[in-house]
Amino acid sequence: QGPFVESGGDLVQAGGSLRLSCEASGSTFTTSSFRATTVAWYRQAPGQQREVIATIDSSGRKNYAGAVEGRFTISRASLARTLYLQMTNLKPEDTAVYLCNSRWQSFTWGKGTLVTVSS
Repeated sequence: QGPFVESGGDLVQAGGSLRLSCEASGSTFTTSSFRATTVAWYRQAPGQQREVIATIDSSGRKNYAGAVEGRFTISRASLARTLYLQMTNLKPEDTAVYLCNSRWQSFTWGKGTLVTVSS
């Protein structure tokens, strides 16, 4: 088990919304070091490679993959080691295991959280 624990996945209907959370371990990060780290949300659909879908850097700059831009919002708590992903207008093709990690450092992956979107 790596330093990130994801939660919030669920079964939702197309058009619905979910908010995912990612807690970073206090044994790996302080609040300051977490805020200084560029972190990202990834997802892996069945039979597909893992892909990065959203990143946020130490300045709060955000980047999104084209498939989720305008529907998903990445953010992090100001005083905690928590990363969020607000997902709206979900589509069946968003069905995947969602994971978080540092964008540029190599930490062991967590188990992720499963999002299933029904049509």
